[in-house]
Amino acid sequence: MTEFLELVKERRSASNFLPGYSISEQELNEIFEIVKLAPSAFNLQHTNYIAVLDKEKKNMLHEAANGQYKILSSSAVIIVLGDKKAFHQAKEIYEGLKLLGVLNKQEYDDMVHDTVSFYQSRGEAFQRDEAIRNGSLSSMLFMMAAKEKGWDTCPMIGFDPQKVKEVLNINEQYEVVMMITLGKEKLESRKPRGFRKPVNEFVTYIS
Repeated sequence: MTEFLELVKERRSASNFLPGYSISEQELNEIFEIVKLAPSAFNLQHTNYIAVLDKEKKNMLHEAANGQYKILSSSAVIIVLGDKKAFHQAKEIYEGLKLLGVLNKQEYDDMVHDTVSFYQSRGEAFQRDEAIRNGSLSSMLFMMAAKEKGWDTCPMIGFDPQKVKEVLNINEQYEVVMMITLGKEKLESRKPRGFRKPVNEFVTYIS
């Protein structure tokens, strides 16, 4: 419990990173092995990631993000995508439950049908909201898992989503939820933690 509390307190949004630190695909995969356990609605696992290590692509993302320097100093730029059509994967995702005998064929068919119908009946706006909701849940776990592995991060929304899609050839099925820069924080650039509201200002109890 203490370790978790320390991790939460130590995670900060890094405004700049130390140059010269690289992260390997293997190290990133260790983080993503944790991230895959994030909750998602109906277990549809809406979130996809693009991990950008290439310097040329990072330069292009730097431009798409209004010239924010932390993109250039980062070890990797992580693009978080939400799949607006994730419900179409229900059949494949639930197949394992049928093979394990957790669901019989009728239960499997009903589960697939109910999930697909739920999303289709609520329309495109809901599907986009769900992509963002589930992508945000996954993103938080990514940042915590990265910190546990000794890496610092910064979630970013200050970018042009369409330009990001063009740079990385992302199709319209995916919503760009956020950009996360990752590296070793340059502590000299750190500012004091911002004001946090007291609990009674953001929590209402109804008993």
